[in-house]
Amino acid sequence: MKQIFSIAVVATLALSKALAQGHGPLYGLQTPTLAKGGVDFNVAAMSLATENDQSFMLRYIWSYGITEDLQLNITTPTMIDRLSDVPRTRGNSNMPANGDIEASVWYRFFSNAFGVGKRFESTAILSVSAPTEETRGGINVSNSIHGAISTGYASRTWYAWVGGGYQYYFEEGNEQLGDLPYASFVVGYRPNIFMGDYPKPDWRIFVESLAEFPGASSTEGQISAIDQRGKKVMLGPSFLGLYGAWGISFGALFPAYQEIKQGPKEKYRLSVNISYWL
Repeated sequence: MKQIFSIAVVATLALSKALAQGHGPLYGLQTPTLAKGGVDFNVAAMSLATENDQSFMLRYIWSYGITEDLQLNITTPTMIDRLSDVPRTRGNSNMPANGDIEASVWYRFFSNAFGVGKRFESTAILSVSAPTEETRGGINVSNSIHGAISTGYASRTWYAWVGGGYQYYFEEGNEQLGDLPYASFVVGYRPNIFMGDYPKPDWRIFVESLAEFPGASSTEGQISAIDQRGKKVMLGPSFLGLYGAWGISFGALFPAYQEIKQGPKEKYRLSVNISYWL
């Protein structure tokens, strides 16, 4: 695993060049959008481990700011190790934690700046995705649609985002993967020591949480024998570091609560993201 992560970091350094999208979390829903005409290319290394297996993939994200409040995104995976029994989950608002190719639009429909560097804002997300495998967890998998809303506060020192979303999978061959309602909450802090301008480094610390409630899959309209319904709450830290045109973010989520009817329980999720801003 250490060798795989070393390869991933080198590949990410070679590939990641971006126009800064915002200084947000890794896993939770967030609100920042690109400036008008802004182009962002990002690469992330992601891993998800269960009691029985472990996945690993690279994620490539292309984003374009149509206006300062409207953003288009396309994300594609390179699967290195795929789980045979994949939990239904979102990696974050812009990086599915499975083999889906996804296109999304973000619309920041509310923004209120007040004080020095302080603002409240809300963003809506709508996306469509296509799987890169035929079955997932023993069930035929088809295209899906996803919608979410996030609201947040940001200042020079404190950050907070709360949001919720819903993913719906269409039927394929008389089988249908269960839906995924979920919610996220993130709190961030920027220590005073990192308030200086470049060339001083700039770090932010986040505590992130995800609550997921996957629904039952069905076969010919009946609940499938492979019933992966349950409840799950993931919690963990993430870190964002900025230095000049470079940025690195990394973090992990661990299960705080799991109630799974069938299938293995999760052990952890890892993500590393390295960027260079033009």
